[in-house]
Amino acid sequence: MKIRIGYELVFDCPQPTPMILALNVHPSRVPDLIVADEVFSDPKIPVHAYFDSYGNRCSRIVAPKGLLQLSTDAVIEDNGLPDAVNPQARQSPVEQLPDKTLIFLLGSRYCETDPLVDIAWQLFGNKVTGWSRVQAICNFVHNHVEFGYQYARSTRTAWGVFNEKKGVCRDYAHLAITLCRCMNIPARYCTGYLGDMGVAPPHAEMDFAAWFEAYLDGRWYLFDPRNNTPRIGHILIARGRDAADVAITTAFGPNTLEYFKVHTDEIQESSPSPPKEIAELR
Repeated sequence: MKIRIGYELVFDCPQPTPMILALNVHPSRVPDLIVADEVFSDPKIPVHAYFDSYGNRCSRIVAPKGLLQLSTDAVIEDNGLPDAVNPQARQSPVEQLPDKTLIFLLGSRYCETDPLVDIAWQLFGNKVTGWSRVQAICNFVHNHVEFGYQYARSTRTAWGVFNEKKGVCRDYAHLAITLCRCMNIPARYCTGYLGDMGVAPPHAEMDFAAWFEAYLDGRWYLFDPRNNTPRIGHILIARGRDAADVAITTAFGPNTLEYFKVHTDEIQESSPSPPKEIAELR
């Protein structure tokens, strides 16, 4: 399956503003790119690429005063299969976990474990361990939280999600990650593309998506508590402890996001190739 992916972001900055971008496909998926996801800018400015401490592909720019458009239009090969499911995957005792997974047991900015640890053990302490426990957490979060774009708030933490019972996909992920960590299961936050392949219409407006990975039986498995069903076309951009580590854009100065659009669509055999031109500022 070939999937066309990309975005168009337009910022208005009252002064030159340094920014960090996490907009490139994760290095683990770079070999699958058919058309590279280069970051284009209008007006054209220098883009410095680097890898962060989690191994994500990031970029540094200085947005000029006025309007700046950032965009890409790429094509990636995907296996077209739903997310892997392994009900037999076991939970590892903490003392047997690899060193590199331990950071994903700890609390973080949006995933504060202290206020939720007792609640987690009350809810899931009697559940069987491993995959079934993580799935029970996803089921709880999926049913506990009401989804709505109008509920988006950048300051809401997992504790806030638990109490307010509303949010967007990142809130679902933060609460599920926190509950997993409280149950001694390493869990890390993921952001990327997710289209509507295999989903019956009507389809929602496209956006970047958030999910998480839990470490079970020696490997990381994808879980998506917002959708709570295996999906086709999760395309990873970045991983971290929570959304603070992998924000799509981080600006070090005042700015206004004037326009935002994401696309991720399966390319049918009769579909034309993606346009090479960059859309003009809107």
